[in-house]
Amino acid sequence: MLQYLIVAYDGTDTEAQERRTKVRPLHLETARDLKLHNRFITGGAILDNNGKMIGSMMVVQFETEDDLMYWMRNEPYITGNVWQSIEVKPFKVADI
Repeated sequence: MLQYLIVAYDGTDTEAQERRTKVRPLHLETARDLKLHNRFITGGAILDNNGKMIGSMMVVQFETEDDLMYWMRNEPYITGNVWQSIEVKPFKVADI
């Protein structure tokens, strides 16, 4: 499987936290489905110095890049306009 590191930051506008809160249950449900199908390796929220969620990181794996793109087109934090800056990098989990 192809593995990817995703680092994504939320918007900084006044409605950003509201969008995250509204979409978060669906985002977590989607992540659980990824895990059920062996596509979610690890992930979590990026926090600011005050403990406020300002973004996310995920390590995921897919059979093909097309599968990754399909997931991205349907990821609630993307479709819900939560993530404003997204970086996707090929990744290799250490075999330890």
